[in-house]
Amino acid sequence: MKSLRFTLPDLPLVRRHAEEEARAAGMPEEAIGDFVIAVNEVATNAVTHGHDHASMRTWTHDGDVVVEIHDDGSWKPGPMPGSVGGMGLWVARLLSSDLTLHVGGGGSTVTMRFPGKA
Repeated sequence: MKSLRFTLPDLPLVRRHAEEEARAAGMPEEAIGDFVIAVNEVATNAVTHGHDHASMRTWTHDGDVVVEIHDDGSWKPGPMPGSVGGMGLWVARLLSSDLTLHVGGGGSTVTMRFPGKA
């Protein structure tokens, strides 16, 4: 399991880290772009809607790549009617095979799963 703490200016590092983890897990090359987009969307939400810093953990489980992004804030799951933007979780849900969001007194945690090796 690998961990990374980050802030808003660190998002390029988050994307690079996600790409490296996907390759290390054997994710098919054609899936890596979508994986990085989903991770970036959730990581951006964490440091813009949650708290000024967040953490990301990655690991493999049963051949899948699992990513957990946590921040100490509390944000709402999804865009409000008529809003512009706010589609990050929606995009991440479409790109991942599973996404869960837990919001509570301990902050917000998003866990996503993606198929690993082909």
